[in-house]
Amino acid sequence: MSGVRTRPHGAGEAGAGGWEPRMGQMTKMARTSNLEFGGPLGALVLVALLPCSVLYLLLACRTEAASVLNNPLPQLDLSQLWDPAALILVLAWFALQSVLYLLPLGKVTQGMPLRDGTRLSYRINGLHALVITALLTAVGVVCGLPLAHVHDCCVQLACVCILTSFALSVLLYARSLCVSEVALAPGGNSGNPIYDFFIGHELNPRIGNFDLKYFCELRPGLIGWEAVLTTMDIVNDGFGFMLAFGDLTWVPFTYSLQAHFLVSHPQELSPTGAVAITLLNALGYYIFRSANSQKNTFRRNPGDPTVAGLETIPTATGRQLLVSGWWGLVRHPNYLGDLIMALAWSLPCGLDHALPYFYVVYFTALLIHREARDEHLCRRKYGSAWSTYCGRVPYRIFPYLY
Repeated sequence: MSGVRTRPHGAGEAGAGGWEPRMGQMTKMARTSNLEFGGPLGALVLVALLPCSVLYLLLACRTEAASVLNNPLPQLDLSQLWDPAALILVLAWFALQSVLYLLPLGKVTQGMPLRDGTRLSYRINGLHALVITALLTAVGVVCGLPLAHVHDCCVQLACVCILTSFALSVLLYARSLCVSEVALAPGGNSGNPIYDFFIGHELNPRIGNFDLKYFCELRPGLIGWEAVLTTMDIVNDGFGFMLAFGDLTWVPFTYSLQAHFLVSHPQELSPTGAVAITLLNALGYYIFRSANSQKNTFRRNPGDPTVAGLETIPTATGRQLLVSGWWGLVRHPNYLGDLIMALAWSLPCGLDHALPYFYVVYFTALLIHREARDEHLCRRKYGSAWSTYCGRVPYRIFPYLY
């Protein structure tokens, strides 16, 4: 959700945050006046609604009808919600990923400029963590590791992750009350504790060199996504319940709903269908990856030979907006690729059930909402230059449609 899990934003520019950083200069942090998600009341509703939604979807997958309209709660046994072994499993997973995060593997790179002009360092080793995790899993399977147990106790695992998300969010908000003003998030400084708890009050909470937001964004639920340092999540959004719950609960349990559905409701897929779906997913990944790579390369080094020939629009801030390449096709080509992949991941479930297409429907609504957030930030930041860009690139996500 921009709320519960997000993707890179855009127009190929260097970020639509709430300030223009200048080394050695810093103005007083203004209170957040543009409240999203319905303000404090909307935030409170989402804090209650989102965990219930995760459990409802998982339980519905386990019913014979597998329908979002077939209430699974009357069949609920409380033993389905809690198992101490699930808590141990989740903590062991977090511990493993924390160790891999701290290993001196991969390169160290700098994030985007902060409000005071400084940059944080990040170790990029998600691919290493993914490979090591896969190898350890393979060894475990050879040694008799019962991977089927992950599916069997999926609801209990979700309950543990929900509680973990709440606990982490409370600690993050309590910590944010003690940090300096420069460490606060531009979007989560409203002064209302409910809203700031949800959006995230502190921008980049760290324990030593361990960046809590960066770790949760990339490891427990989404290993290997590395083109993240220039996204709205890192640059603008604080780390609160919105991202903590999204990273630790929403992404791992709703984005994998199709696989959960197929275990109990297997579908036949012809070789031709399998090839077509694979090619569709590859197309989506190519668009997603190419667009993000083009954007990140341009932001970090506009003179790089791969992007130096792209057409740009100058802005009053001194930044440039890409208006050719992928970013001349639509304003958010990365979103387009993401949605194509989401559809490909759902198609193996067949067309007889709507439940496994929850991800596609939700993700479309999420990215349209996220695009609107980005549109507002960019228009406020770039003014007439953004209007010029929108005139040159009229379609937001879907060419010739939207």
